[in-house]
Amino acid sequence: MANILFECSCGEFTVELNEDWAPNGVTRFKELLEDNFFEGLRFFRVVTQPRPFIIQFGIHGDPKVSAVWREKNIKDDPVKTTNAEGTLTFATAGPNTRTTQFFINLGDNDFLDGQGFSPIGKIVDGMDTVRAICDTYGEAPDQGAIQSKGSEYLEAQFPELDFIVKTTIQED
Repeated sequence: MANILFECSCGEFTVELNEDWAPNGVTRFKELLEDNFFEGLRFFRVVTQPRPFIIQFGIHGDPKVSAVWREKNIKDDPVKTTNAEGTLTFATAGPNTRTTQFFINLGDNDFLDGQGFSPIGKIVDGMDTVRAICDTYGEAPDQGAIQSKGSEYLEAQFPELDFIVKTTIQED
């Protein structure tokens, strides 16, 4: 297991990755970390109404980088633990479509378990920071526009979005 420190525009939080839960997902996450993929990424989908649901991130701010990763799907991991509050989970658009997008569960979302959403880790410190991530825009940012226009689109249309400044691997 490894802990990942996320330094963000709104504070810090730490994720503990769990390879037993999702070995393919954790391996991909570490590849992205080694590539500094997460630095500068916006939390572009923050769903808190009608109840706390998720915070999503993982589309790169540079459309060329997004394009490189878009077709690098990984095989699904079976769901071995529930999508409880504070778990970090791979986003998916169907079977074996995971690439670079993740979400943090803001509530207990066990209904996602049967849909193949496999958590890869959990927040072990800083959940208050996670809850403070800007939710002003909800689901308004368009994922297609983020893919094609990157940070330029988000900064112009959604200037208050919080973002990841830096990620650091803290090995045991």
